[in-house]
Amino acid sequence: MNNLAFLFPGQGSQAVGMGKELAINYSIAKQTFDEADEALGYKISQLCFEGPEDKLKLTEITQPAILTASIAAYRVLKEKGIAPSFVAGHSLGEYSAHVAAGTLEFADAVRAVRNRGKYMQSAVPVGVGAMAAILGMAIDELQTVCAEAAGGDGEVVAPANINSPDQIVISGSAAAVQRASDLAKTKGAKRAIMLQVSAPFHCSLMQPAQDALKEDLRSLRFNNSVFPVVKNIDGQPTTDGNEAREALIRQVTGAVQWVKSMQMLMNSGVTTFVEVGPGKVLCGLMRQIDRTKTCVNVEDEASLQKTVAGLAQ
Repeated sequence: MNNLAFLFPGQGSQAVGMGKELAINYSIAKQTFDEADEALGYKISQLCFEGPEDKLKLTEITQPAILTASIAAYRVLKEKGIAPSFVAGHSLGEYSAHVAAGTLEFADAVRAVRNRGKYMQSAVPVGVGAMAAILGMAIDELQTVCAEAAGGDGEVVAPANINSPDQIVISGSAAAVQRASDLAKTKGAKRAIMLQVSAPFHCSLMQPAQDALKEDLRSLRFNNSVFPVVKNIDGQPTTDGNEAREALIRQVTGAVQWVKSMQMLMNSGVTTFVEVGPGKVLCGLMRQIDRTKTCVNVEDEASLQKTVAGLAQ
């Protein structure tokens, strides 16, 4: 279907029990969890299915867990003969998109995102960085606010996830993020919400993580993809393996251009989006970006049946 795109969720979409129903009902989904267990050397399947939640929330576990649950759901859809014309993923989800598109081997991707999680976690000591969601402020206004709020002493704050016209996440040094949040409210933002995150993702403080990940990704084989993958870093599609690798490296310190990515897909004729993996975060963002588009999700048996029936019409 040339009007269909698959979207893969990022960190924050994890939930205890994710993927369990699909693994019980579909051998291809169970096989996916088995592959991940083997690639990592521990039972990530058990953490996905049973928890505990506090362990599933650890960045180095969350990232391979969401990737595995997403690919399990993707493979079930593929078995049912449903294929997209484009794929995109939010931050971590860009790796799931590349596995789906054949750019990366699944086992390589699982290990890569485990290390990505470790590197991101250790790049900045806990409490030094922060992230906040700013609601109801345009990107250009928010960029001005961030420039004003960044302090001396190398304190940084910048837009990190441009999620929708109404929701932009900022990231950086804790004090600078707090200043930017306060300033945004005085300049007309509807709300500023400090996020419960373990590190300030997608900003220049992540440079040590980017440098470490670069070594890992350059040692992996990247194929040209079977369908275009939209890059977070610039919202543009690629099928080139080397370009895909460089985009994943730059993504660690770069902002997630989600609005640009979704607009590119709509301009390319996509009218139906399927969020593949746990949660409905990306469908929620799609409603803020363009309410006229259809966004459905696949994370368990009920949502799978509903989506498959809907796409058949």
